Amino acid sequence: MQEKAQGQSILSMNSIEVLYDNVMLAIKGVSVQVPKGGMVALLGSNGAGKSTTLKAISGLLKAERGHISRGEIKFDGTDITEMLAQKRVEMGICHVIEGRRVFEHLTPDENLTAAAPMGMSRSELSVQKDKIYDYFPRLAERRNSQAGYLSGGEQQMLAIGRALVTQPSLLMLDEPSLGLAPFLVAEIFGILQKINREEGLSVLLVEQNALAALEIVSEGYLIENGRVVMHGTAEALKSNSDIQEFYLGGGEGTNFHNVKHYSRRKRWLS
Repeated sequence: MQEKAQGQSILSMNSIEVLYDNVMLAIKGVSVQVPKGGMVALLGSNGAGKSTTLKAISGLLKAERGHISRGEIKFDGTDITEMLAQKRVEMGICHVIEGRRVFEHLTPDENLTAAAPMGMSRSELSVQKDKIYDYFPRLAERRNSQAGYLSGGEQQMLAIGRALVTQPSLLMLDEPSLGLAPFLVAEIFGILQKINREEGLSVLLVEQNALAALEIVSEGYLIENGRVVMHGTAEALKSNSDIQEFYLGGGEGTNFHNVKHYSRRKRWLS
């Protein structure tokens, strides 16, 4: 597990509510803190409100007819609640959306070039590319192949690499393990942990693969029905009997997609 001191927060999300179409309340009073240089997981089943939480932070709600109706989001001490998405990117927030969205007709190297911020010099881009290829040797091997022919794991590595080109302070990842074999999940999560450790990059990880996520983060939040129902260290969450029963599945149902309906009411909702 990644050990991190609980210092100043780079992200502070306080009592956020999100409405879609001015009618549907998607998240209800969600509060999340990400320490500078920390790794934090948002856990929960499909439709719990995890992706909406990330979109509230990155400013992508408007494109889906959603808006923050209550609460405050601060990034590095600055209120960003009403800030445009592009401005948030410029401040250092990078959101890797679910689905490994890369330019399939371009090579990985061209994808990294396309992701470079305006004003980045050719020499600086070259340095960033070399660093990304060092972290992801698979990408280095395939750097001149067409991205559409990369495996799912390689495309996920490329999506993360594209985010790293922007040199973010906070990297937010939405379901990076989705559809990947366990050995690839372990490889990608290990690389994320290495980047966090060596670069001091803060990471907010949305995952249904609770077991894999809790191996690399220092703390986690469990979201259900748009509310945070549990928050604690990774070790505390892994050892919680309800988390084990409903979300870790005794080592078999380690992914939220595999959790079955259950009749016993969860104690935290009682």
